[in-house]
Amino acid sequence: MAVYDKESEIKAFDNTKAGVKGLVDAGVTKIPRFFCHPTDPVVEPEPTKSLRLEIPIIDLGDLKLNSAERRNLVELVRRASETFGFFQVVNHGIPLNVLDEMLEGVRRFNEQNLEEKMRYYTRDQKKNVLFNCNFDLYKVAAANWRDTLFCLLAPEPAAKPEDLPAVCRDIIVEYSNHIRRLGHALFEILSEALGLNPQYLNELQCDEGLSHLSHYYPPCPEPHLTIGTSKHSDPDFLTILLQDHIGGLQILHQNQWIDVLPLSGALVVNIGDLLQLVSNDKFRSVEHRVLASKRGPRVSVACFFTTRYCPSERCYGPAKELLSEENTPKYKEVTVREYSLHFNIQGLNGISALDRFKL
Repeated sequence: MAVYDKESEIKAFDNTKAGVKGLVDAGVTKIPRFFCHPTDPVVEPEPTKSLRLEIPIIDLGDLKLNSAERRNLVELVRRASETFGFFQVVNHGIPLNVLDEMLEGVRRFNEQNLEEKMRYYTRDQKKNVLFNCNFDLYKVAAANWRDTLFCLLAPEPAAKPEDLPAVCRDIIVEYSNHIRRLGHALFEILSEALGLNPQYLNELQCDEGLSHLSHYYPPCPEPHLTIGTSKHSDPDFLTILLQDHIGGLQILHQNQWIDVLPLSGALVVNIGDLLQLVSNDKFRSVEHRVLASKRGPRVSVACFFTTRYCPSERCYGPAKELLSEENTPKYKEVTVREYSLHFNIQGLNGISALDRFKL
């Protein structure tokens, strides 16, 4: 029996620079062994024993209304952030045609001529624009069934428009401008939900850094053996996700996987690890995953608010305004870069990077 040489198989795959889509285009009927995942120990909900839960849908149109309605909005965000760590927002101010064009831009990039796409394929994490399959491909026990285009959009030195792929350049710039405004507004609401000054989180520079990750999940011939994105929480302050109609995103709530159902025109918002740290566990950075499927391609765009690429040595710890004798600090102070470095070394292995920084 031939010995399985995992490293050589991964290298051969990586050297094609074609990603998972390249396997599908080649007509594979069985996925490479390094994509095969062990069974997840978390059980699926049994319909006869558990209620069907859905994450909250919050109308941001109330931001423009009177103070009583704004207080109600803040309360809804507080409860969602404490309970689920996820919520969907509607009436967020980003036109539907911009959302649709952003998803279409991701499809154009991934479905263009391979030679053009290969220009961006790299594992150099210092690049402001890069394309690859699994940032942690050589570290994790099993790879995920997806390809990703990463763009660093803020702050400087970020990618310039001319650095972005031509087939999606204009929409990435337009969409990111909308997302930055929305992120600033959400951090105001989240600050109020913590009982702090509305500008508290923005003054901490939580809204300063923006990374754009466009994920492309081709249809998988053996979805029961792999996963689109394995279980993890996000190493940032806040994530705003645009997903298409295919579905597959799930969050872990009370040891059950809950579907985050696609809703036309909505954006998914989730608390990141660093905001859980700043809130001293008041807000929850929840583990989530994306299932592989024979349907597809599935497309999503995750915008991460994080300053991990900044030279700043600013330290983040539990907000002192939230601490008391009854609520002592649960985490030590850490720079965003230190936290992100640990996350990247660890990879998507299902273990929270927050655990390392607990007191």
